[in-house]
Amino acid sequence: MAVKWDGGHSSSVLCLNVSAEGLVASGAERGELVLWDGGGSPVAQLRLPQEQDVTSVVFSARRPSTLYTAHGESISVLDVRSLQEPLQRFHVNEEEINCLSVNDTDSSLAAADDSGAIKVVDLESKKVSRSLRHSNICSSVAFRPQRPQSLVSCGLDMQVMLWNLQKARPLWTLNLQECDMEEESSQSAGQFFNPPLAHSLSVASCGNIFGCGAQDGKIRIFRVTGVRFERELEFQAHSLGVSQVLFMPEAYWLLSGGNDGKVLLWDVGSNVGKQQKSPAKSLHRKKAQAAASSRKDGKLNKVASNEQPGVVPKFSIEHGEKVNWLSCAEIKGSRRVLVADQTSSVSVYPLPEP
Repeated sequence: MAVKWDGGHSSSVLCLNVSAEGLVASGAERGELVLWDGGGSPVAQLRLPQEQDVTSVVFSARRPSTLYTAHGESISVLDVRSLQEPLQRFHVNEEEINCLSVNDTDSSLAAADDSGAIKVVDLESKKVSRSLRHSNICSSVAFRPQRPQSLVSCGLDMQVMLWNLQKARPLWTLNLQECDMEEESSQSAGQFFNPPLAHSLSVASCGNIFGCGAQDGKIRIFRVTGVRFERELEFQAHSLGVSQVLFMPEAYWLLSGGNDGKVLLWDVGSNVGKQQKSPAKSLHRKKAQAAASSRKDGKLNKVASNEQPGVVPKFSIEHGEKVNWLSCAEIKGSRRVLVADQTSSVSVYPLPEP
């Protein structure tokens, strides 16, 4: 059963992040920002100016007391030791921000917005160092670990892009719909009814593998090689759109959350690397039906599979609500997944040990 963290928010929780010191930040509608301790107690609360929805929160990797918060078109930089007026505020985006990412040297901050723009702020000069762009809403952006000049992004234009901050144009672009139509031409008609609008991406700790979740319910895993990336794996993960993907610190464990109310844990490590010579082979493999309980009581179910014609989840959580955001935290010596949804609570579930 889920443990519910209540008493912090009065409206739907939209985003989550966990600091290196174990402090949890959650952002909600109407400008609500809450800090939680590992026991689920709210330790500080703040309502940001103009009560604009808090759509993304991210802690600095180098300075865990620094929290970057997106609300509306603005970014506020906060000190969590004294959650009061922002230390500074950036207003560099023209439309609502969907996702923030900070590189691991804490030198650059990227903000992706509804106009398709990604504004990259040099945190030393406090100025925009680069403006990157999608042709439609940019839903997610992430710096690659150990590569502070490199980032990946995805959007509702169905594009996944690889960028280097030294260049204004993407190093490499892949259109998910075009690839699907080329590789599954006999079944491509379905793509028109459920196009792979890209909602979320996450980069593994190695920095070379990243995953992308899309509206068609599929997760696609890519490998970066130099100035390009190739698709290594694709599988049907959810019955509705994949709203969130998150690589855990373990090499290739990936969490996904969907509009179908499920949170799934995948081990893609056995598939990553084996498809390099012929990545198309993995694209036609279908996910086996998971023998998990269909009860929506928030229980954690181990998924059994008699055969593995495709990729099956290690664990399935029947959360029951559309997932807005996922995060992962070490609480009382064990790993937990934190889930934000349409309610004002944060749900916390135990995860298996690697």
